[in-house]
Amino acid sequence: MKKEKKKKSTKHLFLICFLLIVVSACSNDDSSSSDTVDDSSSDTVDDDSVDNDNGSVTTDGLHAAFAEFDTDETDIYLDGDNVVIETTGYPNHTSYYWGEDHELYLDEDIGANATPSTIPGRDASATLTVSANPELATSSTSTQLGTIGISVSGAAIFNDQEGNGALTDGVAKGLDYSGGHIGPSVYHYHLEPKAFTDDDENLVGILADGFFIYGRKCNSTGTYPTDLDDSGGHTHTTQHSDTEEYHYHIINELYLDQYYIIFAGDYKGNPGNIN
Repeated sequence: MKKEKKKKSTKHLFLICFLLIVVSACSNDDSSSSDTVDDSSSDTVDDDSVDNDNGSVTTDGLHAAFAEFDTDETDIYLDGDNVVIETTGYPNHTSYYWGEDHELYLDEDIGANATPSTIPGRDASATLTVSANPELATSSTSTQLGTIGISVSGAAIFNDQEGNGALTDGVAKGLDYSGGHIGPSVYHYHLEPKAFTDDDENLVGILADGFFIYGRKCNSTGTYPTDLDDSGGHTHTTQHSDTEEYHYHIINELYLDQYYIIFAGDYKGNPGNIN
């Protein structure tokens, strides 16, 4: 009788072991299946986040720097191999040139040197089309009067000329605190736009040749770059690119002993279309 009882106990033990093995196998199969899905998911490339030829992180195929532009004032998108920047042309910050009745009006002491025009009621819209992957040209091109680039605020960037002559001290004194004024057409910046970059590395905007322009300091060093060419450009990494790419800086040299001109050089790339 004892032998028979022992035999039954052995059978029960074998059955329990078998069930444990089956449950464990099923559990392992489920875990393996879950791991396979996760691996596949992590290897999938998100179409909205890829790298361009410059190695910069991009969104919807656009260079990462475009994320700095005010989306209320600009609309930026790809059109084939080009980037289109549509802007209202209005600055997104306070200024004397908004006029006393506007909520963004700032009472500044620029007195008789200020131009009589104001921003409201004026069509300042513009469209800049540039290459999505700009390249240095074999020869430089002079900038023209009028808009030479679009800033992150939405307003236009002008060069160092005013009325076919160099910016004078009298005209400069009529610029608002952010280096901008109206004359004769749209609100635009001649000087370092302190509303969004002031002795720092911040992005200023994009010029008509497709290259970005930054503040006086370099992100890679935290200080003023010493290797700039005659247009204030060099090839280096930025806060928007992990690999080196050509870009401009506001040159850290005083103009008329007190101002920093945004851009006084030639385009180093091929200018796109502004209209």
